[in-house]
Amino acid sequence: MKRIAAIAALASATLLGACVAPQPYGQTVVVAPAPRVCDTSFRVVNESGAVVQQLYFSHSSLGSWGADQLGASVLYPGRYVNYRANNPGNYDFRIVWSNGRASELRQVNICVASRITVTSRGLSAQ
Repeated sequence: MKRIAAIAALASATLLGACVAPQPYGQTVVVAPAPRVCDTSFRVVNESGAVVQQLYFSHSSLGSWGADQLGASVLYPGRYVNYRANNPGNYDFRIVWSNGRASELRQVNICVASRITVTSRGLSAQ
């Protein structure tokens, strides 16, 4: 009788043990950092001595300039305009001064650069 009770107790313990999930030891939890948000706003500053007649910028992947961003306006020396690009990534910039001379700057990461400066030598990004 004691033998049957011992077998029954062992069987019960075995069946209950099968129902309980084993506990992991030393489980590593990795928390990924939150993605950095890209601020696509930038300023174009005219530090040249000439009037900028046209300003173009477009995502580098497009391969075309699109419309003049100044429209009917111009960018006088010492003045600036603010913009916000639609998408993060690299952008190409082109300006045309009132004398017809032009300058281009390509592959500017708009998530890093927030200022495009027009000088008498051309364009730079900071």
